[in-house]
Amino acid sequence: MDKIKNIVFDFGGVVLTIDHGEAVRRFKALGLKDAEERLNPYTQGGIFGDLELGLLSAEEFTERLGELCGRRLTFDDSFYAWMGYRKELPEKKLQKLLRLREEGYKVILLSNTNPFMWHWADSPEFDGKGHPVGYYFDSVYVSYKLGVMKPDPTYFWHMLMHEQALPFETLFIDDGPRNVAAASQLGINTYCPQNGEDWTEKIDQYLHSESY
Repeated sequence: MDKIKNIVFDFGGVVLTIDHGEAVRRFKALGLKDAEERLNPYTQGGIFGDLELGLLSAEEFTERLGELCGRRLTFDDSFYAWMGYRKELPEKKLQKLLRLREEGYKVILLSNTNPFMWHWADSPEFDGKGHPVGYYFDSVYVSYKLGVMKPDPTYFWHMLMHEQALPFETLFIDDGPRNVAAASQLGINTYCPQNGEDWTEKIDQYLHSESY
């Protein structure tokens, strides 16, 4: 096996432990009665997918969401509901990201996300220490800014080309089986932990193993 040089992380479910149930409850509280059907733990659809693809702005999404809920909503209403996904941000994982960079790996974030989640993640409030999420990564790719979502192969190829990274020298970590399968088909090494799983030690097995 070729030596891994690049480690690509998903955000929600890998770095951030997500609480899908709480997000559903919050959207329901806004008046979205079919929130369970509209919200997907891995890849969003409908207006939620359009938001994460950058087809809707935060303001447009909030207006459309208000129409579905039958009342006028504000940015803060939408933001509060999206923040329901935010369950835990383990310090152990953040420190591991920094150590991997110190060890010479290129550490990359590749996320399906939206302006509301990013409003928090890209702010000094992210880690409670004044650092945004970008502090922990060499490069950051977010779906709503690029107009493409995992598991679309275009997203992976864009990242690889921009980073001048070879698939077989890259490890992709994502809790979404479809995303991992798509990356694997491109020749990228993959690891699919469960949402919230502590991968900080197991990742070393992938980085130093002779074969997967």
